[in-house]
Amino acid sequence: MFPRFITKTIHAYLDYPVALGLIAMPFLFGLGATAPLAFWLSVVTGIAAFVLTVLTDHHLGIIRVLPYSLHLAVDGLVGIAFVAAPIVLGFSGLDFWYYMVFGLTVLAVVSLHQPEDQVAAA
Repeated sequence: MFPRFITKTIHAYLDYPVALGLIAMPFLFGLGATAPLAFWLSVVTGIAAFVLTVLTDHHLGIIRVLPYSLHLAVDGLVGIAFVAAPIVLGFSGLDFWYYMVFGLTVLAVVSLHQPEDQVAAA
């Protein structure tokens, strides 16, 4: 079993830069060459991720109305959607690899998340 070392605090510090990256990277990398949806999927997901982070109940959340467990579940669904998107939507080239790598990275972060009961015991 892999060590689970990504705590709620570490995850919170990753959220805002990742959301902003999802918004900026399509412009920087020129995504959308194979399909315009490849461009907009990242931008819209980045905006949604930013809003989710603002609303999440962790120390960097601003409004803190959504439980952190819901945030993790949404992250997992985004990871699955990003891995599936290039296959289902027929992305190729950079568009394909952007979503595949980003999706697998999100799934890795979620799977390496340390459960709260392990944090309290440590």
